[in-house]
Amino acid sequence: MVYTSKRPPLAETSDQLRARIPGWGADLDPQDRPSVPKLLWKEDQRGAHWEFPERQPEKWPRERSIEHAFLTPVFGTSCPPRGLSGAVRKIAYRKYSEARAAHWLLLLAADRVDAWEHHLRSFATIHPDNPITETGVASEFSRHGISSRVGKKRADVKHHLLDPLIVAGPWVLAGGLVVAAVRNVLRR
Repeated sequence: MVYTSKRPPLAETSDQLRARIPGWGADLDPQDRPSVPKLLWKEDQRGAHWEFPERQPEKWPRERSIEHAFLTPVFGTSCPPRGLSGAVRKIAYRKYSEARAAHWLLLLAADRVDAWEHHLRSFATIHPDNPITETGVASEFSRHGISSRVGKKRADVKHHLLDPLIVAGPWVLAGGLVVAAVRNVLRR
């Protein structure tokens, strides 16, 4: 069982695994491994001083992997799930295993949705987001941005033509939608 101080039981013996999996156990001989003293099990259990770790209090329902029977004893609390991005994260954890691409793609999508939620929320404040200064576009012209790329064999040069489209594209699209909405309202 995970999260306990007891040594986990082996599902199969070394001989059973060696018979079933060709090449398994090639490094079993302690003479072949320099890390053997570190890996030896010490019965006095000097590492963990508890039978099961004290559980962190859960202040709101947390996402947890469907592979685990319960929430891990310690978890992060810096970003509580909220809004549409939180709903997408909950779907990723509730429906898909961590071994599935859909799980991770939904989490990536939730990050993008979260970024846009914060952009939209910033418009309700006195200081809305400024995509020109906050993305570093201005420093491209004042801090040798272009000369640092030409002739340097940098790996990221291949996507530089897409960067303005990826960074500015959503802003231009959102601005166009706002202008179209305002025109529609004014025509009526």
